[in-house]
Amino acid sequence: MKIENTKAQMRKGVLEFCILAILKTREAYPSDIIEELKEAKLIVVEGTLYPLLTRLKNAGLLSYRWEESTSGPPRKYYSLTETGSMFLAELDKTWQELSTAVNKTTKKPK
Repeated sequence: MKIENTKAQMRKGVLEFCILAILKTREAYPSDIIEELKEAKLIVVEGTLYPLLTRLKNAGLLSYRWEESTSGPPRKYYSLTETGSMFLAELDKTWQELSTAVNKTTKKPK
């Protein structure tokens, strides 16, 4: 079994949660989301992010608006919907419970 595959699956599992959390307080352009994820050491490429943003939008968790750009085509800025905020709150609760359970399991004295 290759450790890189397992690590990639673990990162993929929390990516939606992290994207929604980034959009909790402000709207963002996809490259801003990628930059924030990179700063947190969650490396994501556009080819991964765009389909995920589309899926979250189609699920009613995100909305977007177009903004004209002086240096190219219009930009799509994403923000959390009310449904997305409620979904994020549930994910946050689940993350706290999961994190506690994993820490209890992995930090047992030997």
